Amino acid sequence: MKGSISLAAVLLFTNVGLAAEQALVWPQFRGPNGSGIADEQKPPIDIGPEKNVKWKVDVPSGLSSPIVAGDKLILTAFEDDKLYTIAFSRADGSEAWRAEAPAKEIEPYYKEAGSPAASTCATDGERIVSYFGSCGLFCYNLAGKELWRYEMPAATVAGNFGSGVSPILSDGKVILVRDEMSDAKIIALDAESGDLLWEKPRKSAASYCSPVVWDTPQGKQVAAAGHGRMVGYDMKSGTEKWFVVGLPSGCCPSPVTAEGKLFFAGWSPGGPDDKEFQMPPFDGLLAHMDKDENGSLSREEVENTEMASFFDVQDENNDNKITRDEWDAMLKFMAEGKNIAFALKPGGTGDVTKSEMIWEANKGLPYIPSAIVYREQYVMIKDGGIVTAYDAESGDQLYMKRAAASGTYYASPVAANGNIYITSLDEGIVTVLKAGTESPEVVVENPALGEKVSATPAIADDTLYIRTAEHLYAFAEDE
Repeated sequence: MKGSISLAAVLLFTNVGLAAEQALVWPQFRGPNGSGIADEQKPPIDIGPEKNVKWKVDVPSGLSSPIVAGDKLILTAFEDDKLYTIAFSRADGSEAWRAEAPAKEIEPYYKEAGSPAASTCATDGERIVSYFGSCGLFCYNLAGKELWRYEMPAATVAGNFGSGVSPILSDGKVILVRDEMSDAKIIALDAESGDLLWEKPRKSAASYCSPVVWDTPQGKQVAAAGHGRMVGYDMKSGTEKWFVVGLPSGCCPSPVTAEGKLFFAGWSPGGPDDKEFQMPPFDGLLAHMDKDENGSLSREEVENTEMASFFDVQDENNDNKITRDEWDAMLKFMAEGKNIAFALKPGGTGDVTKSEMIWEANKGLPYIPSAIVYREQYVMIKDGGIVTAYDAESGDQLYMKRAAASGTYYASPVAANGNIYITSLDEGIVTVLKAGTESPEVVVENPALGEKVSATPAIADDTLYIRTAEHLYAFAEDE
C-alpha cells in the first residue's frame, strides 16, 4: 500500500511539474521573461492564409498578444462594450471559457488603432492575470474561475491613447506599471491573494512598455522604461535602485535582458535630435489649414489631412478645436525624449546613464515593436521594413537595411530554431530572417494574411500562433 501511495505521489508531482513546465513555455508578452525567444521550438517558416494552417478561429476585437497557459491560449478582448479574458484550446482553437472584467467606464483610447483590451495577460502556471486600463487587475485559475481582483479607476493617459502596458508575474508577485497623467506608479501584488505588497510613484505621465525582470548580482530587479527615463526597482521592496535618463517620449518598446545585461531600443517622433522627422510649428499648420483664420483648427479644417485621425488626441480639453497651447504642449512633450539603443551592465546605483552604459547607438530604432537579442545580435524592426542589427557585445552596427515587407510595424519580432519572425501591421506579412548573419538573409517573405496584425505572435508546440484583427491562427507543419 505504501509503495502504491508513493508511486501515486511521484506520478502526481511529475504531472504537476510537467503541467507547470508546459504552462510557462510562453507565459507573458513576448514569452519567457519578455525575451521573444523559444529556441527549442520548430515552428514552420512557410505560412499563409492557406499554408500550414493547423486551425483558424474567429476572435473578438482586441490588441493583446496570445500567451500559453496549460493547454490553452489566453487573450483579452473587447466585444459589445464589455471586456473579457478568453481561453482557447491549443488543440483545435475552440473557446474553452471567457470571463468578464466589469468596468464602470471604458478608458478613453485611440479608436483608429487602439483598444481597451490591449494588454497581454501573464501566467505562472497556476493562475492567469489580466489587466485592463478601464478597471484594473483580474486573476483566474486555469479553468477560468476568478480568484481575486484589484480594481482601479479608468486610466487617464496623455493624449487619450489608452493603456498598452502588460503585467508580469515573477517570484509570487504581479508587477504592473501604470503611467498616467494624474497618478503614475508601479505596484506589486501578492499573486496568490491579490494583496498590495508595495507601491512606488513614478514621474512618467505616458508610456506603453512592459517591465522586465533583471536578475542581477544585487538580486532581482524590475526594469521599467517610461517617458524619457528608465528606472530599476528592487523586486522585493520596490526601492528605486538606479535610473537612466534619455529615453523616447511616450516610450513604447520594452527592454530585454540577455547574458546578464539589459538592452533597450526605442524611437518617438519629434525628438530634438531626430533629423528624419520633426513636428511642424503651429503657425505652419495655421498657414495651410486655418480656413476661417481664427487662430485654431476645427475638425472640419483638418478633414482629409493626416491630422484627422489624431484630432481627438490633440484636443485635450474636448472643445472641438486644436489651439496653439495644446499643440505647443505636445511639441514640448515630444521634445523631452531622446531616441536611443543601449546595453547596460548591472551593479550601479543612482544615475547610471553614463557609469554603467556599455554602448549606445541611434540608428534604425523601432517606434512600437520591442527589439530582440538573439544569436549574439540585438535586432530591431522599424516602419518601412528596415531591419537593423547590432552586435550585442560591442554595439557595432552590423547592418541596417530594408529586409522585411514595407509598411508599419506594431508586433515585436519573435525567434525560434535560428529564425526571426517579423510581422507587418497592415497586411499581416510575416518575413522570416536567418538569425546571426552579418547581413540580412531573408529565408522567406510569406504571403499576406490580409488582416491587420498588431499583436506579437506566440510560439509553442512547434506552432506559431498569430492574432489578427479578426482571427486567431495556429500555424504548424503538415504531418
